[in-house]
Formats: sequence, C-alpha cells, structure tokens
Amino acid sequence: MRDFAALYRALDSTTSTRARRAALAAYFSRAMPADAAWAVYFLCGSRPRQAVPVKVLRAIAAERAQVPEWLFEESYQAVGDLAETIALLLPPAAGTAASLPLHVWVEQRLLKLRGTAPEALAPLLNGWWDELDAHERFVWNKLITGGFRVGVSRQLVVQGVSEASGLPSQVVAERLAGDWRPDAGAWLRLVERDEGTVPPGRPYPFFLAHALPGPVESLGERGQWAAEWKWDGIRAQVVRRNGETFLWSRGEELVTPRFPEVAAAVGALPDGCVLDGELVAWRDGRVAPFALLQQRIGRTKLSAAVLARAPVAYIAYDLLEHAGADLRTRPFSERRALLEAVVGRLDGPVVSVSPLVEAATWHDLARLREDARARSVEGLMLKRIDSAYGIGRTRSSPAGEWWKWKLDPLSIDAVLVYAQRGHGRRASLYTDYTFALWHEGALVPFAKAYSGLSDAEIAKVDACIRQHTVEKFGPVRSVTPTLVCEIGFEGIAHSPRHKSGIAVRFPRILRLREDKRVEDADTLGQLRALAATLS
Repeated sequence: MRDFAALYRALDSTTSTRARRAALAAYFSRAMPADAAWAVYFLCGSRPRQAVPVKVLRAIAAERAQVPEWLFEESYQAVGDLAETIALLLPPAAGTAASLPLHVWVEQRLLKLRGTAPEALAPLLNGWWDELDAHERFVWNKLITGGFRVGVSRQLVVQGVSEASGLPSQVVAERLAGDWRPDAGAWLRLVERDEGTVPPGRPYPFFLAHALPGPVESLGERGQWAAEWKWDGIRAQVVRRNGETFLWSRGEELVTPRFPEVAAAVGALPDGCVLDGELVAWRDGRVAPFALLQQRIGRTKLSAAVLARAPVAYIAYDLLEHAGADLRTRPFSERRALLEAVVGRLDGPVVSVSPLVEAATWHDLARLREDARARSVEGLMLKRIDSAYGIGRTRSSPAGEWWKWKLDPLSIDAVLVYAQRGHGRRASLYTDYTFALWHEGALVPFAKAYSGLSDAEIAKVDACIRQHTVEKFGPVRSVTPTLVCEIGFEGIAHSPRHKSGIAVRFPRILRLREDKRVEDADTLGQLRALAATLS
C-alpha cells in the first residue's frame, strides 16, 4: 500500500506525460505481481463496488475524529472530497505497522468489507487507519468509497507496463483488452514474452478518432478519404470465435446478454471474425434517437415489452479479423470491401454495413453533413482510405488517419440559478451550475453543466455566486438571477423526470453572455420548439 500511495502522489503531482509514464514504469518494475495487477486494474478505471455506505463511513470517521456532524459537513464542503476530508480529520495514527502489500489490503480487507455487520465496521476501519499515514489513508479511503481516480489514461498505463516489461505497447494493450481479472497470474501472463493461449472472446483495442481541428480542406484530396455518418449509439466489437459470440462495448464491458437480437443475428458470421461498429436504437427501418437506446443501457433483465419498445441494430464499419487472420494493418479500403462481403451474407435488418457518404468535393460533403441531425447522426467520420486500424488515439502520420467532423452543438441562452462547489483542486470554487429558462414569467431549471469555462471565467463566476447567494441548501446555493450563459448540447428528449419536461444531452457552457440581460434569456417554449424540429 505504501508504494501504491507513493505512485498515486507522483501521478497526482504532475501533468507531465513523460514524468507520469516514468513513475508508472518504475512502480511496475518493482511491484510484486499481485500488486501490479491490482494497480493496473485501478489505474485503468475499474473499481470494486462501494465497500461501505457513505453515511456509515462518515459517522465512523466523525466519531474517531471527535467532531460533530455539522463540522464534518462544513469540512467536507470546504475540501470537496470525502476521502480527503476523512484523511485530514482523523487524528495521527496510534502506532506504526509494517506496510502490507496492496493486494492484501484489497483482497483480504477491501473486498471483505461488503456485507460486514455495521457494528463490526468501526473497529475494523479504525484499526486499519492506524496502520497508515495521512496520504496512505487518503488513497485507502478512495478505494473504500469507490471514487479512485488519478487522471491517467488507459493508454498511459499501457505505456508504463510496456516500458517496465520491454514488450511493445500494442502487445500490452491487446492483452489487457476484454475481461482482464487482477491477480498475480494475470500480471505474469500480461508481461510474459510468449503469447500463450489467447482467450477466444478477447476483443481488440479500439481505434479512436480525433476531432477535426481545422478546415476539412486541410486534409488534402477528397478522393483519399472515405466518409461515413457518425452514428449516435454505443461503440461495440462483435467477436465470433470457437462457435461463440461476444459483444464488447468500448469500455471493454461484455454486453452480449443485453442485446440478444444482435447476438442472434451475428451468430451466423463465420468463425474467426471480428467486427467494429455501433449499437444503435432502430425503429421503422432507420436509426432512432439515442434516448431510446438509453432504455436498454444498464438493463440486465429484458422483458418482451422492453425489447419491443426499444429495438436495436448493429451498424458495422470495420472488419478487424477474418478467418482468424488479423486484418488491422491492411488498408481501410481493403478491410471495407471484405466487410461488405462478410456482412452481406447475413439475413435481416439487424446487422448492416455503414454506408459510405458519396460526394465529389469537400464542399459537396459539407452540404450533406448539414442533414446529419435529420438522420439522427452526429456528423461525419473521415477515414483515410489507406489507413491501418490503430490503437487508441494514435497518429501514425502528421495529417492523422481518422477524424470526427461533428456538427456544431445545439445551443440556447440560459440563466444560472443554483451552484455547488466542485471537487479536487476546484473544491473551494463553485463550478457545478444549474441553468434555467423562462416559462410563464418564472425561471424553470432544465440542465446542469460544469465544463466549458476557463480558470479566469470560473473565478469570475465564483465571485458573482458568492456575492448574489440567496439561500443555502446543504452544499447548494441559490443565487439571484444575474448571469446568462450560452449552453451547448448534442440532443433533446422529452423527460417526465425533469421539471421542465425536457432533457438535453451532454450540456456544457459555450460562453458567458455578458452582453445579455437576464430578461433576454431564452424560454422553455423555444427549447421545445427546437426539440420539435429534430423529432
């Protein structure tokens, strides 16, 4: 645990990619296999379920720190992070103890906390806190609360393991893909020189595109690029090996049981075949809004009514493996032609190939892109016809290989009415905002947003919130309507769960509208009219 906490501190104290990669490589070079496996698991974003209910954890910590509930709450609001608050409030450790390995803390302590009787939790937690210094307690508390995050990408973890093991990063990424379980054996298989037996259901690492950074004409000749619609769904790989079917999300979660109609349809694919594509909501022979697909996300039990209400389809746009052969280094145009032949043999509408968007010039393609929302898509994907299928967001040439040419976001001018402090380094600032629109003479909240402002703009908004606070509701402040912001979003859906009756997708702040009076902000009727034009 001591070494893992030191790694966390090193990663959290710098934004330098080189320094972080070096810290990861140093840790993986010296860590015992079981510890290294759990470190990979946590650093790649996985985490066990919350081990102790938050209310219980707070009560135990407050009692140990001998602070009243109100003072604990005030401290939490000032710090903005529960794990750090507890670490700061706890008294110094009662004694010193030998540092146990990370895997012991996880396997023999963390995983066994769930289901422990409430009366037994306090002596366990207090005893364990006494074995740790303040920083180690902070990391341990992060694991207990299920909120462990340190801001490193999966790709950076792969590079750290690659540097420590001497293996190519591509090999490490492929071995980590899929259902990777953290234990000593898994780590040894991850860094061994021989490939060994490959699990039949293992997917390939996903290749990710960059947002188009400038004019599309900067990509060069139009004929060197294939264009497809950017589907608004869930990225997924279909794996067919050994007579079995596996459906993996981009988050490398096995989702086969959640989409039985797709699993049944791709079951007719030949063995040794891997597709990359998009799971989309599908109704009346066309892609339906993402809100419909959300009714299927997270469901483990699918009734006939759910299947009928929210049908799905799979749109394939790449072929990564065929007849057991890895095709990823072959040109996109070659993979695409073979994809059409393979998927063309399937019957029914559930699985199809993403159509190419034909246009002679960039100007013609831009005009077609304007129809994207009417097609329930987000814009266009541009893929160099000779591009290989890479790993993550890599750039194998200065011009890039795959680009996202998304539509500009929808937007509306709204009024800030509530604010809440942020977390981490922004714990002392109000950075989480609720926005409202006018309706029948009153402001009706419709969306929350917390991204899009610069540090200087956040400081300005924070000062305004403190100056115009009306009431406090725990961590939330209501403010006198003063600020107007332009809120951008990707989609709109009707929602009975929201007071406004409307839910917007991916809301963020595009800019402060200091040129607009509060009275001139937009109305709920305007938002509903915008939703009507998209339905």
